[in-house]
Amino acid sequence: MARMASPGAEEPPEVPLSDVLGEVPLFREIQRVLLASTGPVNWELARQIGIAVASWGVEDPRPTDEDRRGLAEVVRVAELAVAEHTGLPAPTDVARIESFRRADWVEANARSLRDLIEPVAARLSAALAQQGGGPAAPMPGTTPELMEMVLQRMMPLLLGAQVGGVLGYLGQRVLGQYDLAVPREAGALYFVVPNIARFESDWSLEPIEFRTFVALHEVTHRFEFARPWVRDHFMRLVRDLVEHAELDLSGLEQRLESLDLSDPDALSKAFEGMNDVFGQSSDPEQRLRIARVQSFMAAAEGYGDHVMEGLGRKLLPTYSRIEEALLRHREGRHGDQALERLLG
Repeated sequence: MARMASPGAEEPPEVPLSDVLGEVPLFREIQRVLLASTGPVNWELARQIGIAVASWGVEDPRPTDEDRRGLAEVVRVAELAVAEHTGLPAPTDVARIESFRRADWVEANARSLRDLIEPVAARLSAALAQQGGGPAAPMPGTTPELMEMVLQRMMPLLLGAQVGGVLGYLGQRVLGQYDLAVPREAGALYFVVPNIARFESDWSLEPIEFRTFVALHEVTHRFEFARPWVRDHFMRLVRDLVEHAELDLSGLEQRLESLDLSDPDALSKAFEGMNDVFGQSSDPEQRLRIARVQSFMAAAEGYGDHVMEGLGRKLLPTYSRIEEALLRHREGRHGDQALERLLG
């Protein structure tokens, strides 16, 4: 049937679909997330997922001015006590004391952990590209080239989702910056106030004493990692470990071969068990590299615990109660296990 139109009526202008999609808020948000990162991990997605997980099912109130003042005071006390007890030289910079909610901690660590996580993600992405990892047969209406392009886009998203899940899990639990006992960039001490307050309530601890304890822990590691060579040495150990890691891509490739891009659940299931890619190494040299990283972290945490015990018994009347609560809190070593997931 011929199209009917009013005499003299003007034809409506043709509008490119790309222009229309650009005005749709949901599409703009998807595009922003997709283009937010050009590296092996989509850090914008990691940030958003991490914040969602960290805040899931719990209140995440902002710290009060009283929280900030109290933490600043106990940090100054801790700095003097740690310097006198250990004899370590004080860091050359003045600590910026950050009183965080859980979401703030996730955002800060999505930035500070990039140089630790990206080498692992880059190695995995490069290995998949070299082996042509992807579905054996493209979906109807697609070409192998299109599928390869889609997977190249997906890898940073899926890695970002995994990193975000780990950061969110930690964000619900950590008390400070150095619950992960790895060297960070100098300049800041982070305290996750909602987690600290919940811990005080759960274990009926006196807030000033417990916050002094947390400050002693954070300041001890700050002093411990203040020498520039410490961070450089740790990063060399991690890079050496990742560069020589033995990758087993067979399981991941099988999941990709059966990947249904139209099924959202399949996208997450496809990358379940990604840590299995970094399997148990049979190479004695690689086992030695793994042991070096583990030994560094064990020594750092062990020294911190030694200092904490000496200062805690001296300064805190309720130290024994705090110690017992922390031992139970640390059962399972959620920080170490999460770091192992991020490093493969």
